[in-house]
Formats: sequence, structure tokens, C-alpha cells
Amino acid sequence: MPEFLGYRCSRCGREYPPEDVFYLCPDDGANLDVVLDLARIRASASPQSIGASGEASLWRYLPLLPVGEPGHRGTPLWSVGWTPLLAPSRLATKLGLRHLWFKDDGRNPTASFKDRASAVVVARAQEIGAAVVVTASTGNAGAALAGMAAAAAQPAVILAPRTAPPAKVAQLLIYGARVLLVEGTYDQAFDLTVEAAAALGWYCRNTGYNPFTAEGKKTAAFEICEQLAATTQAAPRAWTCPEAVFVSVGDGNILSGLHKGFRDLFELGWIPRLPRLIGVQAEGSAAVARAFVAGADEVRPVRAETIADSIAVDLPRDGARALRAVRETGGQMLTVPDVAILDAIRELGVVEGIFAEPAAATAYAGLVEAVRRGLVAPDERIVVLLTGSGLKDVRAAMQAAGEATVIEPRLAALRRALPQGVLP
Repeated sequence: MPEFLGYRCSRCGREYPPEDVFYLCPDDGANLDVVLDLARIRASASPQSIGASGEASLWRYLPLLPVGEPGHRGTPLWSVGWTPLLAPSRLATKLGLRHLWFKDDGRNPTASFKDRASAVVVARAQEIGAAVVVTASTGNAGAALAGMAAAAAQPAVILAPRTAPPAKVAQLLIYGARVLLVEGTYDQAFDLTVEAAAALGWYCRNTGYNPFTAEGKKTAAFEICEQLAATTQAAPRAWTCPEAVFVSVGDGNILSGLHKGFRDLFELGWIPRLPRLIGVQAEGSAAVARAFVAGADEVRPVRAETIADSIAVDLPRDGARALRAVRETGGQMLTVPDVAILDAIRELGVVEGIFAEPAAATAYAGLVEAVRRGLVAPDERIVVLLTGSGLKDVRAAMQAAGEATVIEPRLAALRRALPQGVLP
């Protein structure tokens, strides 16, 4: 694409041409950023032209992406993104917040935020003629790749830890991907996919490794700003950004992707500033948060143990960029215990009718903690990114909700089972 100029190392700043399929900087091993011709984009696209497109998917932002239009219209590839921005009024009141929204990416075709990255990576794989796309995953990224690859008739191989939730493994299999469960951790599966891609000539989708994953994830930032503008203007000439965005953090790639998206919009002049990015990690998998608190520039590995499997990562592969994203926006890194994550799952469901998986609920648990610590003001516009459906991990949902009561098929038994005052 003419707007795709190449890659730039996020650490040393060295640039590379777009013809080369790079994953990390050959000089220092840091993550690469995709470089776009923003001057050309500014001259040919605008908030009005994107709004007038009528496309109800992330492909409405093709002028701001480094890939061309993918084929297969009418398939799940064209159903990714443009997820709803919900206004949870009861939880907002409970937290004392006047302007709160949830970005519900559990509505994507494979029920997670990871569809955004996989859609763009599959489009790139088709452009470069990749024979096979491979990824490591605890479930969501693999399911997203399997689903998008199936829609594009693109062969895919998924390596997942054997401990991945059964519902997620079922998704991998049902989409027809070649699924291999690794007797080891996510990080070991990650290293094996990198080795396999190099040895077999496959295209590696790995989060925090392939630069195009962040390009897919940045589209959530575009949607947030466009949808917020639409709440106050019928045909906005510019978009609106919130004061703060809360997001759960595993590899760190969602944070860096959002940062890239908001930065693109700011440099285009479509938003007036960058929002604070507030990353939330489970206490048992808090490598990025520990580095943030210590003031470190690099992230050291931990032994990840948390109910939130989607963000259970020993070594965050995009941790350095995530740290920079938080610091450059004046944000924070927070941690929450598993018990708070379970409480968040239950509260989202009971109060607002939203079924979130543990990683998604982690972001809301982080907001609760931020309110408790006075890190957000009551009149700020706040968006919480919910990254996956609760159907992804039914075991965790049962832990949060408890077991259903079993009764005999008699009215007397029904009466006994219901606490007084439950029904009118």
C-alpha cells in the first residue's frame, strides 16, 4: 500500500523498508512500529469521509491501515470491529462517575478483541503469499487467527498450552486450524512458534512480535474516538478522546496498539490530545506493573499464576512499548488480585448484564481500584475496554457466580429455594 512506508524500531529508531518481512529490529531485538505516510492520509481521508463510508467493521479505517482491502466480503473477516460503546449507568452511579463507557469487544466474531489483530495479520499474510500462519496462544489469539484464517482459506497452525480452557481449545479445533497443545507454558509455546516459523518459512502472528498485530488493535482507539464524538454530534468534523482508557495487560500489545492508534489520530489532527492509558494486571502476572513501579525501562519475567489465563504471561513480549505508552500518556499500571477479578465478573453480569471473561473483567476491577485510590475524577470521560466474552472461560464464570440450586419439580420446593422477597 502507498501509505505503508516501512518499519521503525521502537527503541533505536532505525527504519526498514516495507518489502522486508521483519518481526523485531535486527539490530537490538526491540519491537517494530509500522510507519504510515500520515501526510498522504491527511490529504485523502477525514473523519467525515470515514463516517460516510457506512462500513460497520474495522475496515472502515482502511485509509489508516498498512494493508489493502481484504477479499471475502460477507465473511467474519468483515465482521470484526465496530463493537458497541455501552453506557453502564448503574455502575457509573455506584462508582461516582458521570461519564463511563464500556467498549465491549466480546461481540467480535470469535468473541474477543484478538480478532482485530488476526484480521489485519491475515490480510497481510494474503498480500505476501504466506503458505501458513502460525501463532502461540492461551486461547483467544489462536481462536481469532483460526476463525479469520478459515474465512480467508488461509492455513493456520496454533500452539497452545495444554492448560488452556477447553472452550477456547474447542474454538481452535472447530475453525479447522491445526492445533497442537504444548506440555509447557505460553512462553514456551511462543518460543517454539518463532523457531518453527524460521525453520519452515511460516508467517508468525505472535502478539508482541508481529508489528501488524498492533495495527489491528489500534482500530479500537479509532472506534472509541469516533463513537464518543457521535454521542454529542450528528456529523462530527473531528473526533473526541476520553480522559482515560482502562485495559487489561498480558503481553502489553493491546496497550501499545491503542497508543499507536491514539497517536496516529493526534498526529493527523483528528483528536486534540492523547488519553491516559491505564493498564491493569493480575497480581499473579504483573511483570509490566512491577517494572512501572520500579521505574525500569525493561520488563523482567515472572512466574505467572492467575485465573485470568488470557493475560497470564511470564515474559511480556511487548512490555517495553507498553511501559512507554503508559508513561508518555501520564497513565498508570495497576494490579488487582484474582478475588477482585471474580468480583468484577459477577458485578458486570448482575448489575449491567455483561458477561466478561476474567481478562476483560480485570480492566473493570482496575477501574474500581483507581476510584478507591482517587486516580480518576468524577467528571472525567472514562472508557473500560472489555476484551472477551465470559463464554470463553465457563469454569471461571462458575467460580464467580456459584452453583445453581437443584430442586424437586414441586412448587413447595421452589418456594423453599427462593429467599423471602426475591419475587413479588
